[in-house]
Amino acid sequence: MSVLIKPIITEKMTADSELNNRYGFVVDPKANKLQIKDAVEATYGVSVKKVRTMNYGPTRKSRYTKTGVQHGKTNAIKKAIVDVVEGDIIDFYSNL
Repeated sequence: MSVLIKPIITEKMTADSELNNRYGFVVDPKANKLQIKDAVEATYGVSVKKVRTMNYGPTRKSRYTKTGVQHGKTNAIKKAIVDVVEGDIIDFYSNL
């Protein structure tokens, strides 16, 4: 099971990472805080101070087509906000 799915790169998370050393990730919904901490430390080589998680349920969506209304939903996701020890940084743009 891959714990980290992708990093969250938004204006809000970028500002939070510059000011408070906090980084956001979309993670596997079955992962717990210890697994997330170990995965971030192994992948990026930093020391994690704190992990906070948020579960988001599926969102209902509909679209109108010529055959009628199509109903569906998005997948449920889990976000993790990781506090890194002062002095350590994660550079998401180094691999581009």
